[in-house]
Amino acid sequence: MPKEGIHPKYATIHVKCACGNAFETRSTHKGDLVVEICSACHPFFTGKQKLVDTAGRVERFRRKVANADAGKATAAAKASATKADTAKAAAAK
Repeated sequence: MPKEGIHPKYATIHVKCACGNAFETRSTHKGDLVVEICSACHPFFTGKQKLVDTAGRVERFRRKVANADAGKATAAAKASATKADTAKAAAAK
């Protein structure tokens, strides 16, 4: 028999997923849970790739990568222009 008064309460809670799935489970967590991905929408359990993007994270990542690539291209162009100017100045002497 477990000792009385030392174990946390194990109560029923409601879990809501970003995909819209909702279910009940038991947990020591107080209050309801909101999760980003559940067994109904996770590719491992469903067997198909389904992108769940409720907060625009994928689009934000794609913009970030595009800006980084554009920044690298601009920096490379400036570096090659600087090298060309230096070479012209050296040739002029």
